[in-house]
Amino acid sequence: MPLVRIDAIEGRTELELAAIGAAVHRALVECFGVPERDRFQVITEHRRGQLVYSRDYLGIERTDGLVVVQVFLSTGRSDEQKKAFYARAAGLIEKETQTRREDVFLSLVENTRGDWSFGNGAAQYLTLPRDEWK
Repeated sequence: MPLVRIDAIEGRTELELAAIGAAVHRALVECFGVPERDRFQVITEHRRGQLVYSRDYLGIERTDGLVVVQVFLSTGRSDEQKKAFYARAAGLIEKETQTRREDVFLSLVENTRGDWSFGNGAAQYLTLPRDEWK
C-alpha cells in the first residue's frame, strides 16, 4: 500500500529512473513485507533550481545527483525496520544506478489505513477483509 514519490533533477535516463523505482520497491518488499504487486510510484524530474536542497546538512555532501524518495505508508514499522529500509534502499539505488549514497534522501510519512482509497471512492482497508488486501 505504500505510495512512493521519487524526485530528481532532470537528465537521468528512463532506465535509470525505472531502476531507482525498482530499487525502492525491492527494499519495501524485503524490509517491510510489502506485497510484490503493491506498487504505486510517482517519478518526477525537475529543472535545475526547482529541487532545492542543502549541499551539506548534517555533514553529508550532496550533489545535483540527489534523489528524494518519499514513502507514504501505514503506521506500524519499528525503528529497526525503518533503519533497515533506509540502508537497503540507499544501497540498492547506489548499486543499480551509480547514484552516490550521500545523494539518496529518504523520508517515511506514516498515516492510518483509513487514510487510503485505491479506487471507486471506497476505503478498501476499512471495508474489505484483510485476506483480500493482497
